Formats: sequence, C-alpha cells, structure tokens
Amino acid sequence: MTTDPVKFAYWVPNVSGGLVISDIEQRTSWTPEYNRKLAQIAEAAGFDYALSQIRFTAGYGADNQHESVAFSQDLLAHTERLKVIAAILPGPWAPSVVAKQIATISHLSNARIAVNIVSGWFRGEFSAIGELWLDHDERYRRSEEFIRALKGIWTQDDFTLRGDFYRFANYTMKPKPLHPLPEVFQGGSSRAARDMAARVSDWYFTNGNTPEGLKAQVDDIQGKSAETGNRVKIGINAFAVIRDTEAEARAVVHEIVAKANPEAVQGFAHEVKNAGKSSPEGEGNWATSSFTDLVQYNDGFRSNLIGTPQQVAERIVALKDAGADLILLGFLHFQEEVEYFGTHVIPLVRQLEAQRAKELVAAE
Repeated sequence: MTTDPVKFAYWVPNVSGGLVISDIEQRTSWTPEYNRKLAQIAEAAGFDYALSQIRFTAGYGADNQHESVAFSQDLLAHTERLKVIAAILPGPWAPSVVAKQIATISHLSNARIAVNIVSGWFRGEFSAIGELWLDHDERYRRSEEFIRALKGIWTQDDFTLRGDFYRFANYTMKPKPLHPLPEVFQGGSSRAARDMAARVSDWYFTNGNTPEGLKAQVDDIQGKSAETGNRVKIGINAFAVIRDTEAEARAVVHEIVAKANPEAVQGFAHEVKNAGKSSPEGEGNWATSSFTDLVQYNDGFRSNLIGTPQQVAERIVALKDAGADLILLGFLHFQEEVEYFGTHVIPLVRQLEAQRAKELVAAE
C-alpha cells in the first residue's frame, strides 16, 4: 500500500449517452460547454485527473463522439491544475504525430497532459475506419512499441527504433515536453496487458473489482515490475452512487439495471467478450462480467462505491490498501455528483488516510 494520498480521476463525457447503458435519466452532456464547467467543478472538488474517451463510431448509446486529444486540450485551456489524460488508439494515430501533439500541449498547459494508450477491443470500429485488425497479443505488442517510441522521442535526440510496427532513424524532436514528462496510462486485464504495463507504462487501469480481486492483479503486476525496474501505479474504475442511506443508493443501482437497454448491453457484451476470449489465455477485462456489470461498461459497480459518504470513503481506503493509487470515477449526473463527492467524500478519505498513517507510526 502506498502512503501517498489516493488520487481521483473522472471519466470525461466527451461521448454521448452517459456512463451507463440505461434509459435512466443522466443529467450529463457530451457538449463542450458542459464539460468545461465539469472540469472546473472537478478541479475545485479536489480531483487530480480527467480521462477523455476515444470512440470513432456510434454504438451502445454513444451516438456522438468528440475527438479525445482536441477535447482534452480544450479542457486544459479552461482549468489551472487539473491533469487531462487523452485517449490514443494506435493504428489511427502514429507515434510521431502523437509525440508532437502532446509535446505542444505540454507547453500550452504547463505539463498537465497525459496519454492513455488504448490497444483496442472493437473490431467493427477498426473495420469501419479502414484500420487493420491485429490479433489480441499483436495489438499489445504494437502498443508497447508505440509507448517505447513516445518515450524515446520525448527523452532522446537522434532517436532510433527498428520495430515490427514502427521505425525511426536518428529522429530529434524539439521542443520536447516540459517536465514532468507526460504520464503514460494503459488498461487491460489479459496477460499481455499486464506484462506490457510492467515493462513500459507509468499507470495501469483495471476494470472495477473487489479489493481481493484488485490485490491479485496488483501483486501480479508488481511482481513483474520488480523484474523490469518499472514502478507501475494502479488505477481502478468505479461507478459511484452516493446517497444519504445505503438503501437509497442501492435503489438507484437497481433502477439503472432495471432500465438498461438489453439489446445494447448484449451487443456490447458480445464484442468485449469476444475480444477477451481472443487472448491466448482466454481472459480479458470482461471475461467474467455479468449483465449487471456490463450496464456500467467497465464493471464499475463491482468496486462497490455505493452507499453513504462514510461507507464509500471506507471502501476507497480498502481499495487503496489493496494497491490502488487512483480511483477513476463515473457518475449518473456528473456536475452535481462530482461536486458532492468533493465536498462529502474526499475529506472523509483524507481523514481515514491520516488516521491510518498514525496507526502505522504507532505500530513501528
């Protein structure tokens, strides 16, 4: 368990449809105006990061999608401290272009830009935009080369790489990003994803999970990281429903699931489970996800941040104890619930962290 305060991030709703595949009311909008205000609310509430999404095609409620890098830059222009993580999909993007884009945004934002390298799970999307669809582990090999290219370009002059997917010959890019350099995030639960994180990534995102399930993943990744010397930080997805009583919060989740769009959920399940089964070990982010899990499409209910502010704060600390450095949050009504979270939950988390630190000192 880290002694650093746990960090908080939120999903940027730059894609329409909200964060649950349900017909329940979601007072959340994908528009630039809504998102600029949300970013300012999140910054004031104590959030550290915002994660933009990358989608090229409609589906599962996401009829409209704003491009992630441009949208991230706009949010940075309307905030002062918040870091924004732009989702990048190898294939449509080349590492030379991304390295240049992100270096420029680093200078524009005083080093508040990061990237999330998404290896890809939606074959239909790749086909629709004319991109080659690689086998599961090949997609992660390509992503690893992509990350090695980014880091090489950002830190070296005369950078050379002779890979299977990308090649550079004595390339020097200037200006390089400001320090600290842009952090590199990635997700995935397969063997290939975890091994890639252990070798090259700064952060590893995992789907929602129990503290016990998270600890197993963390132990695996950190064991591999010890061999490579690459200290990987861990972020876990969670969908927060916080009300005055746990019964009220559970009733909201029940309503979300009861009003789920079965065809959309099942269509999403078909795509993501096929993606997971395509890995050599037959695992992936959604290998064991139920219908309810997939209504919040990154297993957000599994993290169990559902209840009163005190209950949610205690469960966040339990996730931290299991190895989480960051909690990535989704909400039904982003603006008002992000503000509520900052007022009623984050202070309780900080109190619990301080109490835990005192207990550790007393035990020494």
